[in-house]
Amino acid sequence: MSDKKRVMVVDQLNMFFRAYIVDPSLSSNGQPIGGIKGCLKILQKLCKDIKPDKIVICWDGPGGSARRKAMNKGYKSGRKPLRLNRDIRTLSEEQERENKAWQQLRVIEYFNQLPVIQLMYPGIEADDVISYVCSSKEYSGWQKVVVSSDKDFFQLVDNETIIYRPTQKEVVSCLSLKEKFNISPQNFALARAIVGDPSDNLDGIKGAGLKTVAKRFPLLSEDNSVTLDKLIEYSSDQAENTNIKIYQNVLTSSDLVSRNYKMMQLYTPMLDPGTKKNINSILERPDLSFNKTELKTMMIGDGFGEYNWNELYSTSKRLSIY
Repeated sequence: MSDKKRVMVVDQLNMFFRAYIVDPSLSSNGQPIGGIKGCLKILQKLCKDIKPDKIVICWDGPGGSARRKAMNKGYKSGRKPLRLNRDIRTLSEEQERENKAWQQLRVIEYFNQLPVIQLMYPGIEADDVISYVCSSKEYSGWQKVVVSSDKDFFQLVDNETIIYRPTQKEVVSCLSLKEKFNISPQNFALARAIVGDPSDNLDGIKGAGLKTVAKRFPLLSEDNSVTLDKLIEYSSDQAENTNIKIYQNVLTSSDLVSRNYKMMQLYTPMLDPGTKKNINSILERPDLSFNKTELKTMMIGDGFGEYNWNELYSTSKRLSIY
């Protein structure tokens, strides 16, 4: 890790889903509370490992990304409902859905007692908020550690920004990204626009994976940003001189690649001026109070106050007077 001041920017819904599915904790009345307890345990572990000077928690807003859904009505559709990973189910699917919504709101209430910044805006994905936070002048010169398992954030990697993937126990830097994929961060979104993203229901070019894209489009490994027009021009030149199908496929499906890129790229986050202004205001003058008594009361009420939270308490005390 760098010696610079460090801000930890968390893709919180990504962390919540991980905790909700895996943590089997139950309250005293038998209700699942793994999403709540698990999120606090994850935050405590992150604080211990990353030692942040500031923490920014980013949530997907209600409704997800309105702009991306306007571009593609099928965006993120077809996903199976998220269910608890249990051998024995005591709740119906409807009860699980209600419990999950309650747990998520409860996590927000817990984090309100901690010296962290929470950001969530209706119709806006956390991806765009995270990108904006990382480019904020408030954290210029700081090391930014984005916490998420999502590959969408690989494009944000630069000399000040790394991605920490807790599930994979992987740190993604400029060097590791180039070594693993032979694609530079500033061209990663364009590479993924060719490949598509099944998890978001975004089709790609048939038969194209990241390894194939890196091999057939070596210009994407360069440190300068490649435009879509440049990619199309390169594909046209190669299609005239070779029989390799991917070049003709890119030309035939250039509209698809263009739309994917507009939806996947985070270099220009999809935020309106009012949202940007609000984020700037919060980052400049955050409320970093630590309400330890209320936090303990909530934990006891939810049935997990006995867990060792010393690392979370000590980090919160340090951040509250930072």
